[in-house]
Amino acid sequence: MRPIDVCHLGQQHVICCWQVDDVLVDPGPESTIDTLLDALDGEQPRALLLTHIHFDHAGAAGALVREWPDVEVWVHERGARHLVDPTRLVASAKRLYGDDFDRLWGEVVPVPERSLRVLRGGESEAGWEVAYTPGHASHHVSYRHNDSGWVFPGDTCGVRLPPGELLLPPTPPPDIDLEAWSDSLDAIEAWEPARLAITHFGDYGDAAQHIERMRRALAHWSELAARTDRDAYADALRAEIAAALPEDDARAFGMAMPADDQWLGLDRWLQRRREAGATR
Repeated sequence: MRPIDVCHLGQQHVICCWQVDDVLVDPGPESTIDTLLDALDGEQPRALLLTHIHFDHAGAAGALVREWPDVEVWVHERGARHLVDPTRLVASAKRLYGDDFDRLWGEVVPVPERSLRVLRGGESEAGWEVAYTPGHASHHVSYRHNDSGWVFPGDTCGVRLPPGELLLPPTPPPDIDLEAWSDSLDAIEAWEPARLAITHFGDYGDAAQHIERMRRALAHWSELAARTDRDAYADALRAEIAAALPEDDARAFGMAMPADDQWLGLDRWLQRRREAGATR
């Protein structure tokens, strides 16, 4: 297992690409591709295993296929079409990020359909197991490396930095679903992970405790979202991060899950629940 810190915008401990033998899990955005290629030093992976297609996890996939035409890209079926044709995904993101898009994420290169290994969840092949783990995103999967027992849960197991006392749920729009997220945590727990290797950031051997803390964090922050607005929620997140971490780590944590974005996903989920209740 090799963690490759791609140093997003020059900051350590924001995005980790995991190298496992001839596989890369979540290669990061295209804006950090030079750092990734330098770290690989000529090694060519057999496959890119994407937990989901958000740019901080998967934005480099198309550019890497351009670099290595034979590499296979694993992605959930709900995300596959957006890799083949990222036009709508990029247009939506540019409305959010504006002129910062290129600086943050770089070039989004389409992935040829022939390069895709489309997943549904439940697959077991080439030494890996796949589980469908929505909640953070409707197209999210997690991976278990069978030889080691390590699990790569993407954002399903939250944001945490070594030494790892602070654990927070990333909840940007549009796909947050806390009921699905709870089921996904159950699925990861059932794997009995030897370690959790998360993209933001690092690996942790206290998997059972981590998952239980994640459940409590989701409950706490969703309850706070229900009784606050976007600004108050962001202020509470920033205060929590600042109280727990030194300045440089707090900056990295805030880059991994920008405080201003997190209330929006929870509020959208809460609105859907209210609307569903009103139609019963």
